[in-house]
Amino acid sequence: MQETRLDLARVRAARRMIDPVFLDTPLYPCEALEAVLGCAVSVKLETANPVRSFKGRGTEVVATLLADRGERAAVCASAGNLGQALAWSGRGRGLDVTVVASRAATRAKLDRVRALGARLELVDGDHEAARERAAALAREHGIRLVEDSLDIETCEGAATIGLELAAQAPQFDTVLIALGGGALATGVGHVLKSLAPGVEVVCVQPLGAPALTLSWRERRIVTTGTARTIADGVAGRHPIPAVLNDLLLTADDAVLVREDSIIAGMRLLLDHAGLVVEPSAALGVAALLEDPERFAGRHVVTIVCGSNVDVNVYRRWVGPASPERS
Repeated sequence: MQETRLDLARVRAARRMIDPVFLDTPLYPCEALEAVLGCAVSVKLETANPVRSFKGRGTEVVATLLADRGERAAVCASAGNLGQALAWSGRGRGLDVTVVASRAATRAKLDRVRALGARLELVDGDHEAARERAAALAREHGIRLVEDSLDIETCEGAATIGLELAAQAPQFDTVLIALGGGALATGVGHVLKSLAPGVEVVCVQPLGAPALTLSWRERRIVTTGTARTIADGVAGRHPIPAVLNDLLLTADDAVLVREDSIIAGMRLLLDHAGLVVEPSAALGVAALLEDPERFAGRHVVTIVCGSNVDVNVYRRWVGPASPERS
C-alpha cells in the first residue's frame, strides 16, 4: 500500500486560502436526536454557507491556485454541488467556469449553477457520462479539468473540516461521513487520524451506489454497472484508485444503508433538528437508524454535507408535516 496523498501542512495552508464564509461551521449537540437514536449526536453543519454544501472548501483552494498561476478557465462534471461551488469560487477570481451535468440531475442544483454565472452543459446518461464530456472539453480547449476527489486540493479543502472537528475532540468518539467520490471521507479522516486518533471514522454509502465501499472492503477497485439511489451526490460507479488508497489509510469502517433509512434520516433531521437536507447529508443518521446497538452510548458527530434539494421532490420524500412541525 502506498502512503496517503494528503499532507497535514497543506491542509493547514488550504485553510488560509478559503474564504472565511466556509470556515468554522456550526458544531452542536442535538438532544432531540439523541432521544430518538439512543446515542449522543452532534451535528457539523456544512450547509451554512453560500453554496449550501461542503464543496466550497475544496473549490476555494482550486480556484485560488488557478488564479495564482494566471489560468482563466476550468471545467468540471458535477451532480450539482461541486458545480455550484466551482462557479462561486471561480466568479470571485475571474475564472470562466463550465459545468457538465446529467440531464437527470436535481433541477434546483442546475438552476443555481446557472445563477452563479457558470456555463452549463447537460448530457444524457449519468455522472460518469458527464465526467467523460468534461474531460473532452478540457482537452479540446486546453483548460483545467477539476475532478473532485482525484484533485488533492478538493480533498485537502474538505480536510479543513477535520481541523475544526479535531479541535473539539475528545468530546466525541465517532464521526459519520458520507462517502461518494471520497474527498470528504479521506480529507476529514486523514486529519482525525493525525490529530485525534481515538476517534472512529465511519463512512456511509447508499446500498444502491456501493462502489467505493465495496472497493474498501475488498482492498481493490470494484466498479458497478449502475447507481440507483436518491442520494445523487454520492452516486459514483467508478472509484479512483488513488482515493481508495487514501481511504484504506483513513477509514475504520464503511457501511451501506438502505434508501428507506436515508429518507427516514432526512425526516428525522427535519423533525428533530429543523434541518432540510439532501439525501447524501442524511447518510450518517441512516447508519444510526440501521445499527443502533453499535452506536449505543457513544457520542457521534454526523457531518451534514449538503442541503440543495428540489423542494417538490423533497416533500414527496419526507411526506406531510408531522405534529412536531405543524
